Amino acid sequence: HVQLVESGGGSVEAGGSLVLSCVASRVTYKTCMGWFRTPSGKGREGVAYIGGRDGPTYADSVKGRFTISEDNAKNTLQMDNLKPEDTAMYYCAASQPYTFCGDGRASVFRYWGQGTQVTVS
Repeated sequence: HVQLVESGGGSVEAGGSLVLSCVASRVTYKTCMGWFRTPSGKGREGVAYIGGRDGPTYADSVKGRFTISEDNAKNTLQMDNLKPEDTAMYYCAASQPYTFCGDGRASVFRYWGQGTQVTVS
């Protein structure tokens, strides 16, 4: 059973940057890893994912501003030029091994972190 732990959230002024990290409790292999977010009062939305030939892929709302990378059991989301609309709880997610990202829908991901809050003013 894989546990995911996010870190790096916080409060930042618009235009600023944050780096979110996601560390798995054990090494994953050929997985799809991604980030989702839940803005206050809104449903879960995909942010970015990466997994071999399937990534990196970004939501239109963050293209050119966010960068996702993966290194074994660690997934990093570099967030630049943050906007107030980026304010949300951010969740790291990982698929089972040997799973393609496909379209990156939430059902692709088996394991989820507890979330880290990002607030942009």
